[in-house]
Parts: sequence; structure tokens; C-alpha cells
Amino acid sequence: MAQKMSMNLKQTQNLMMTPQLQQAIKLLTLTHLEMTNVISQEMVENPMLEESGGESSKAELEKRSKESKEAKSDDFNGPDIIDNSKDNFDWEKYIDSYNSTSSTPYTKEYASKEDAPNYENMVSRGATLQEHLEWQLRMENLTDEEWKLARGVIHNLNDEGYLVENLEEILIESTLDREDALEIVSMIQNLDPVGCATSGLQECLMVQAQALEQPVPLVEMILKNHLDDLMKKDYKNIAKELSIELDKVKDAECIIHSFHPKPGRLVSPAETHYVVPDIFVKDIGGELVINLNDDGVPRLKISKLYQNLLKKGNNDETNEYVQDKLRSAMWLIKSIENRQKTIEKVANAILKYQPEFFRKGVAYLKPMILKDIANEIGMHESTVSRVTTNKYMHTPIGTFELKFFFNAGIGGKNGGIDTTSESLKLKIKDLIGNEDPKKPLSDQKIADILKKSDIKVARRTVAKYREMLNILPSSKRKNAS
Repeated sequence: MAQKMSMNLKQTQNLMMTPQLQQAIKLLTLTHLEMTNVISQEMVENPMLEESGGESSKAELEKRSKESKEAKSDDFNGPDIIDNSKDNFDWEKYIDSYNSTSSTPYTKEYASKEDAPNYENMVSRGATLQEHLEWQLRMENLTDEEWKLARGVIHNLNDEGYLVENLEEILIESTLDREDALEIVSMIQNLDPVGCATSGLQECLMVQAQALEQPVPLVEMILKNHLDDLMKKDYKNIAKELSIELDKVKDAECIIHSFHPKPGRLVSPAETHYVVPDIFVKDIGGELVINLNDDGVPRLKISKLYQNLLKKGNNDETNEYVQDKLRSAMWLIKSIENRQKTIEKVANAILKYQPEFFRKGVAYLKPMILKDIANEIGMHESTVSRVTTNKYMHTPIGTFELKFFFNAGIGGKNGGIDTTSESLKLKIKDLIGNEDPKKPLSDQKIADILKKSDIKVARRTVAKYREMLNILPSSKRKNAS
């Protein structure tokens, strides 16, 4: 009897959240000062890392590339670092590690640089979680009632980002139904940092899993049905229940490990801190040029001494240690390079969208949202959000946080001209500044004047921005005069 041969095509899904990617994401959220602090710490802990000498940037990059190729040769055939860490994952440590945010003191060394800004370096406080979320919501097209509910949700979040008030209680003062309210909550949950406005750890991790650029059904399944087993490290039971290999469970855990159990902690608390710009915009011969701030960032390379030890291969224990440190060093170098490249891409895209702003000032700031830059550089909006958080740009007209450049269009309804919130505030401030003290302009009058300039905004919008400028209403301004 002849045997029948057949060929079947089978589609499989691989988990791609590598340690390199996890490290790159974490580095991307750090300020310039925090990153230099992390690098310094890594250089202390990892003997494979060395600081390069005074070589030129191009030469150093070529040398680093050559060393990296050497480090990837077949001389280093050892177990993957991912596998070495899976069984030692501590869930309690994972959750507790996000209880505080890092802070790096300002260095006087930087202040001595001629190109460094001076008085702008000190910022009174960082944005609170509530302010950070509200800033992103202003990019959305929300009605007044939706905005009111969204603010109600945001201001009922604790420091960890969890919603402490029952949604039904928040809905009492709203005309929206529960379905609309849930859509607003879902919108907030997917803002940066992803996972805020959730009711607990499980929902928080689930939202982050669903927000992955390439969602992994296995991760969602484990979080939904087997989170307790995962926290108890009962991988075998999970594998048995899901009828999958044990390695797939551990791979899924690596992805979950990259999530933040307390996303609210990712936003800096309201405390005094110092700013070192990550980007400088310079006017060179009438052309605006982007320069990344590499001051204080050591140029790293792989130690030849330890590479040679590994090649000799005299001791298995020594080889394993050096292999581990080698991978860690290479990942750090690559992550730093990716971070700098991403920041540069975002900065150049902002410069492309806002050339008039850099030459003429805030009045010429154009409406721009995260999606515009994300589409321009071919990255996800969440990546752009991470880049713009706690990153500063020093320009010919002052120092600005990258978030400053993102403003949804206002006043463009029914054929009107779109303007930004910052431009609108400036126009309102100028109108009030030039008003007759005896006959101060009402909010409605200001709205009418703006309408003549094709900026169609409602009276309540004028009132909102006037309050943000800490300007009294017309009745109180008249009494004050």
C-alpha cells in the first residue's frame, strides 16, 4: 500500500517583546539627567561597559559597530538571558518597584556650557497625572458634557492611576448614559500612561495588553483567567489548563513583566525639579538645525579585556557570567542609540510642522496632534507620547517641553480658521490687555471680536482660557479699576 504524502501550511504567532525592546521603552521615558544617571549606574555594575576616549563621533560609531559584530560572533554561544530570568521573577518586587519615581539632581557642570539655557533650567513643578491626562484629552473632539465627565473621572484617580470612585457616582451629575461614560473611560485608559482609570491590577494589565501594537491573545487569556496562578508562579498549571508548552507561558510572562502595575507612578509628582534640554534648535545661516544634547552622556564600548576572556573559554562559570554581561552591555548601547534616534525623528518632525513658530513665536503655533507626528515618522502614537513627556527643546525663542507643541485646533468650525490653545490664550490676553479699563471686554464680546478674525469660539471657551490665564471676569476687572 502506497503511503500518501501531504504538505500542510501552519500559521503560528511568536511573542516579540524582547528584553531589548523593554529596555528601549524604559529608556525612552527618561529625562536627559535620568538617562545619564542610569548609564553611570550600569557602568558601575557591568564590567563589559567602558567609556570611549576622545574619538570623533563618526569614528567612534564605526568602532562600536565593529565591536558589536565581534561580540555577536559564534564565540559566544550560551543560553539566552531571557530564559535565565524567567523562573526568578518576583511579582511582589515587580509591583513595589513602581511605588516611587526617580529623580536626578541638577549638575553645575552643565550650567557652565555656553549653549546651555540659564534661568529656564528651573521648573517649579512637574505636571501632575491629572494635568498630563487632561492635556491629551484636549486633542480629542469632546462635547462639553463629555469633557465634564472625563474630568470627573480623571480627578478621581489616585497616585497609582486607579479609579477610586464608582463610575455610577460620577454619572449622577452627568446627562450621559452609562454606555457613553464607558467609552470616555476607555479613552482615558488608552491615554499615556496606558492603564489609568482602571479598577484594579487585573484590568490595568489587561488594558495594557490590549494596547500592544501587536496584541498577543495568549497574554490576554492568562491575565483574564490565570493571573492568580501567574502570581504564584504556577506555570505548569497554566500550561496544562491552556494545553500549551511551558516556554510559551514564560514568554507571555516576560511581556506582562514589561507592563506597569501602577501606571500613575510614571508621571512625575508635583515637585521642584531641574530641566536639561534634550534638543537644541539653532538658527545657522537662516536655516533651523536640530542638535541632540549629548552632554554628560558617555560614549560606551565593549571591553576588549572581557571579550578576550570569553574567547579563551577556560571556565564555564566565567563564560556564563561574561556572556550575561556582554548581552546586557550590547542591549544598553543599542537602546541608547534607538532612544536618541527616536527623539531626533520627533524633533525634526515638529520642526517640519512648526517652522513659523520657531521664527516668529507662539502666535504662529499651528494645530498639531500626536497622530500627525506618529504618521510622519512611522511610529505609534504611544511612542510619540513617551518621547514628548519630560523632554525639553531649547529654541531661539525659549525652552519648551515637547508636549507644548501639541494642540488640537480651536475655532475652525463652520469655515472658521483653526488656531491652537496657546495662540488663543495669547489673543485673549492681548485683547484684555488693550481694553478700556472703564469698559472691560466681556467673554461674549471677546468671542465676537475673535469671530471677526474667523476664529469661531463659544463664550464658554473664552471663559475657560481666561481662567487658565488667571484673569478676572469683566465685572471684577471693572471693580478693580
